[in-house]
Amino acid sequence: MICKCLIVDDDLTIAENTAEYFNIFDIPTAFVTSYDDAVSFLEKNETSLVLLDINLGDKSGFELCKKIRQEFDMPILFVSARKSDDDILTALNIGGDDYISKPFTMSILLAKVRAVLNRYEKAISMANAGANTSVQSDMESAPDNDGKILITDGIFLDTSTHKLLKNGEEIDLKIREYNMLFYILKNRGRVVTKDELLKYAWEDEYIGEGTLPVHARRIRVKLEEDPDNPQILKTIWGVGYMVE
Repeated sequence: MICKCLIVDDDLTIAENTAEYFNIFDIPTAFVTSYDDAVSFLEKNETSLVLLDINLGDKSGFELCKKIRQEFDMPILFVSARKSDDDILTALNIGGDDYISKPFTMSILLAKVRAVLNRYEKAISMANAGANTSVQSDMESAPDNDGKILITDGIFLDTSTHKLLKNGEEIDLKIREYNMLFYILKNRGRVVTKDELLKYAWEDEYIGEGTLPVHARRIRVKLEEDPDNPQILKTIWGVGYMVE
């Protein structure tokens, strides 16, 4: 089953009504009401976006978000009645792309979902074509070594396969990880700001900047010898990231 949107909400009425509304407007949508059902659904079906509540009975949407982020890179929009700054920051810092408070207007939620889906599917299409168009012209001229960009001794970014080559080992990168690392490497030696990454590397300046540290962390786990003490991809606090 191909489903553009999966709603995960323990309130059956809200989940069912929202899914029905989205389906009326040609966004194929399914819903589940528990953590376990969501995990099972994602294992068996292709999904482009998840609408996720925080309260899921004996487990939380925060736990589910972390679980999803281990394997998938689709947008996750939290939809919750909880409005504290701590909840919002937690949601964004663990990989959520946006936070929408309940109660919401159905038509506005639909517009947000449609806009995020359009941007996500465009990014997927560009990646499958070989590169994000915002940096494609640079990509054609910059890499050496058969399309490989030297990062440091023994470590390359392969622009033809979108993988890291680390001491002969191929390491997969997700779309946003690749775009983020490629753009920073293209601007090596200067600080790349958060706004710049959102606008040019992801072509989405409206996604919360709280997702950037999550992706930077994932890149470091794959790139650095010690991700907790990065020597290659450095954070310039309050500004952005750089590779020297």
